[in-house]
This record gives sequence, structure tokens and C-alpha cells, in this order.
Amino acid sequence: MKLVLASKNEKKLAEMNDILSHLGIEVCSEADAGVDIEVEETGTTFEENSLLKAKAVMEASGLPAIADDSGLCVDCLNGAPGVWSARYGGEGLDDTARYRLLLENMRGQMTRAARFVSVITCCFPNGDVLSARGECPGTIAYAPMGEGGFGYDPVFFVPELKKTFAQMTADEKNAISHRGKALEAFKEKLEEYLK
Repeated sequence: MKLVLASKNEKKLAEMNDILSHLGIEVCSEADAGVDIEVEETGTTFEENSLLKAKAVMEASGLPAIADDSGLCVDCLNGAPGVWSARYGGEGLDDTARYRLLLENMRGQMTRAARFVSVITCCFPNGDVLSARGECPGTIAYAPMGEGGFGYDPVFFVPELKKTFAQMTADEKNAISHRGKALEAFKEKLEEYLK
């Protein structure tokens, strides 16, 4: 089965293929499916935005489409940046500028609890929808560490492993990450669905 990923993020594409390929599922890019649309993320929850993206790409491609909406929720910032994680600080900021802004906004905060959240939604042309949520608890480091990953990975610290996401191997990260957990839950739902 082929699914179209409702994202232009190559790292997300690799991560999804890594986890779903065991089911004989190929996840292709929007470009591979001949789709080039910008979906406005107007939802106020990860669930709403994930559904908006999957539905739009499914309708544009005529193929089942899978979307992930994920973000970082920091307790001392009342859950921010949350659904606005990719747009935190406004247009024109790259990943580094966004996590620097986050660290700046947390200056002096001793409570640094946070969690990454991911919601995976798959929309099928017949109207069926599958959705799954995953969360990974951690803390926000005082400074970036590590070269891997993307987004807020250099400042998201997992105490049990004593590493940031950016210091982990892909396998270590996939085993505990919000997206890894959401994809595992999604994979189980998809296996049931395909029976």
C-alpha cells in the first residue's frame, strides 16, 4: 500500500518509512504523488491540524494520505509553543532561532518539564480516517546539545537516557519519541484496518 505524506519534510518522510515499511507500506512525498499544496493549519489542537493536512492531500492526490502534526509543549509556558511549534516566533525563523527564542523565554525558569506530542492521521479516499497520538516526556536543557535531529531536538532532554534528542541515534529516538509512539499506535490500528 502507498500512502502520501502530507508534508515536505524529508526527515519526517524517512522516519515514517523507517517505521511503516515493516508493514509493506511505502510512504511517498507529495512531489512523488504530483501534489504541491500548502495547507493552512487553522486548528487549535494537534488532532485538528493533522486531519486538515491529511484530508487536503488525500483529496488532491486521490490516494490515502498520512499527516503528522507535532510540537513541543512546555509546562512553564502554559503549553507553548504547542501547535505553533513550527511557527514559534513568527515567519522567517529557522530551527536554531526558534529554540534560541524558547531558551530565552525560559530564562530563569527552574521548572523545565516539557513533552513532545505527535498526532498521526490517515485519510482514505473512501472516507475512513485512522488517528493515533504519542507523547514523550522530558525537560528543556539550558543549552543546545548534539548535532542530530531537527526542530527542538537539541534542547529536548530525556533524563532516563541523559541525552537530548539531537544526541540520540535514529533507533534510540524512534524507540521513545512522540512520533515513534504515535506511529507504533497507528501501525497497530492500520494492521487491524487492513485485515
